[in-house]
Amino acid sequence: MSFITELPEKWQALWQQKGFSEPSIIQSQTYHPLKAGQNLLGISPTGSGKTLAYLLPSLQKVTTGQGMQLLILTSSQELSIQVFEVAKEWGEALGLKTQAVIGGANVKRQIDKLKERPEVLVGTPGRVLELIKQKKIKAHQIQTLIFDEADQLLGEVLPQQIIKTVNQQSQFAFFSATGQKVIAEVKELRPDIQIIDVSQNDQSTSGLEHYYLKVTPRKRGEELRRLANVSEMQSLVFFNELSDLGDAEEKLLYRQLPVASLASDQNKLLRKAAIENFKKQQLTLLLTTDLAARGLDIENLPLVINYDIPTSEESYLHRAGRTGRMGKKGQVITFVHEGNFRDYQRLLKSVGVEGQEIFLYGAALHHEASAENKQRSEQNKKNNQKGINKGRKKVRKLK
Repeated sequence: MSFITELPEKWQALWQQKGFSEPSIIQSQTYHPLKAGQNLLGISPTGSGKTLAYLLPSLQKVTTGQGMQLLILTSSQELSIQVFEVAKEWGEALGLKTQAVIGGANVKRQIDKLKERPEVLVGTPGRVLELIKQKKIKAHQIQTLIFDEADQLLGEVLPQQIIKTVNQQSQFAFFSATGQKVIAEVKELRPDIQIIDVSQNDQSTSGLEHYYLKVTPRKRGEELRRLANVSEMQSLVFFNELSDLGDAEEKLLYRQLPVASLASDQNKLLRKAAIENFKKQQLTLLLTTDLAARGLDIENLPLVINYDIPTSEESYLHRAGRTGRMGKKGQVITFVHEGNFRDYQRLLKSVGVEGQEIFLYGAALHHEASAENKQRSEQNKKNNQKGINKGRKKVRKLK
């Protein structure tokens, strides 16, 4: 039986209001252990509902009016804002106050808000640790500490310092799509950790399709321009290098196309505006790096484009996870060329998916090459064969 019937009545109404049906696998399997106070590592694909998986049981353990008790650490400002908005909505229904504590925002305002004694904090490690050191966040009061994108957080120094400040009897919960690589580290922190890995059984990404588009490196910018003109197109475009991102954005803006960038060297306001405009569908393309690959949730995003082949399995999975979330349909298109096509094939094999070729012509994406391209391809094959035959004849003469 689903745990939804056990939720507070206000939450059951909110669940229905949002059009949710049955809980996802990660939500179902972690609900009771977390509510019972167990230390836990939850591993499930991107887009499988991990945020609510830890919020629903954890918020119910918080007591109103008793000061900060629940701390959620995230790997980026964008993810913090996103988690904060969800926690605030569900927490308010229980009379709880939630506060975002993130870098890039006015620290004085955050300190003033802390005087209102919020029970729930959502933040990035740098700002959280800064306020702990200033004794504005009373770390010893924290009863539950949650790490969202644990594999990324546990590799940093600041989260480790935060761990040392909280009561070691506190409940620890870790969540990630690629959490297998931190199992040993998590077990060292909490030997009694319960590991719940549903990544093989979860079907949240069943609607996701993987494609490749053959384009020479020099023509990738032009291909982006053509994609931006496809009807009803909206996509996150991932780059490996900030310099390539900047060049592409400059050329697209010169063509007066509705695009923007989301980069680590931008201030918080610019990044926030870019995300909001993209969510409002005022932008066709949002150009970014792996900065946005972690946790960013754009409702019903149809497409993700890899301008470069991701450098790791984790990067590919997190980028792909921005679309096709919770069983919805989505597409991932990766730009490839002859020189890196084998790298692309190896990457897809390692993440357990298959890629199909896709074609762009007539201001639309197609699963088959155009008649013109087919004819050109056949001619190229004939020319190549002629070259091979000539080479063979020369070899015979030399003999």
